[in-house]
Amino acid sequence: KTFHLALEARSRLILMNGDLLRFQLSKDDQGLRENFLRQADQLTDFIRDGIPRLATEEERRLAGRLEGAVNAYLTNAYPLLDRQVKAVRRDTAAALHQEIARLAQPPIEACEELAQAQHRSWAGLVAETRRVLGALERLLQASILMHVALALCLVLLIYRALVAPLRQELDQTRVVMERQQKLAALGTLAAGVAHELRNPLTAIKFRLFSLRQSMAGALAANEDVRVIDDEINRLERIVRDFLQFARPSEPQCEVVSAGRLLEKTRNLLQPELARRSIQLTLEETDFAEVRADPHQVDQVLINLVQNAADSIQGPGRITLRARQTTARFGGHSAAAVVLEIEDTGKGIPPEVEPRMFDPFYSTKEGGTGLGLPTAAQIVEKHGGLIQYQTQPGKGTRFQVLLPRCEANAGKNPAH
Repeated sequence: KTFHLALEARSRLILMNGDLLRFQLSKDDQGLRENFLRQADQLTDFIRDGIPRLATEEERRLAGRLEGAVNAYLTNAYPLLDRQVKAVRRDTAAALHQEIARLAQPPIEACEELAQAQHRSWAGLVAETRRVLGALERLLQASILMHVALALCLVLLIYRALVAPLRQELDQTRVVMERQQKLAALGTLAAGVAHELRNPLTAIKFRLFSLRQSMAGALAANEDVRVIDDEINRLERIVRDFLQFARPSEPQCEVVSAGRLLEKTRNLLQPELARRSIQLTLEETDFAEVRADPHQVDQVLINLVQNAADSIQGPGRITLRARQTTARFGGHSAAAVVLEIEDTGKGIPPEVEPRMFDPFYSTKEGGTGLGLPTAAQIVEKHGGLIQYQTQPGKGTRFQVLLPRCEANAGKNPAH
């Protein structure tokens, strides 16, 4: 909650800065003015409502400081929304942008301090958990020594029956904690980089818009201008990918048909892949139902199909299918639906496999390395898992396993 409060407040402040600058550059655009005022009310309500839910006194104190800094920022920003304002000349726009950025600097710094407080709380939790796990391990070792004193065979029996599984579970817990800590740190880094990029990108985009308005028609369509605009849009897409990985949204689940999900993916991507001589087919498939967020599952399927297409050199085939099965979720077996994407591409090299799901690792030129990690994150939030089988030179099959709806659990998979 603390990290979300700091990150969301910073994001909203940056958006409000953009509206304030655009209002000054426009000729009294009241829509921008009303949008700024609405966002200001939402931001103050968001901070005020979030403070009581924070975990520690330090975090609540820093959030109160953030609230005061935001109020001071709004007090200084409201005069710039005067209804009688005149449009700012383009040669003074840069100075105005710097002034607005200066007004927002204190609350943005307060957001950073709040995020650091959350980081300290997380580090304390990790240290305390490691201490408890260490004490548990020492307790288990003492128990082993006591049983050794009684009888060696009894110790071996207890070790095989109890200690070994507990140690394995302890090791798995450590691995999970270290991975979560690594992902949290990467997420914090990604969010920070994305927000730092968004602010100058906004300024560049506004200046490009201003230049286009001042150019003649033929000059406004200049190739250099178009390339700059395209590259700005590409950077914005990268920023969105970073933010989506750092701040994943919770799935809005509903009952959906597995077959319909695959049909939608096929209909969306089939024309584009046909132009690349890649055949995208949907086998006669199972229409079992799952509880899932259709938009997020679409994102997973589209990412996997596009990865499959990128692995195919020349003509090839991608096959989609769905079927019912049983799978182990969280250590127990349950009815499941499998969504399969199978390609005839070059397969996954053995040296790439261990790092496939690592954030920011990509074998594609210009790739962000967030496609598969984000897909795995979405499937995990749905209580499912991703599996794959690959053969270099022959192709790869990805499987997305999702829990099946109870209404379908008793049906025969053959139907």
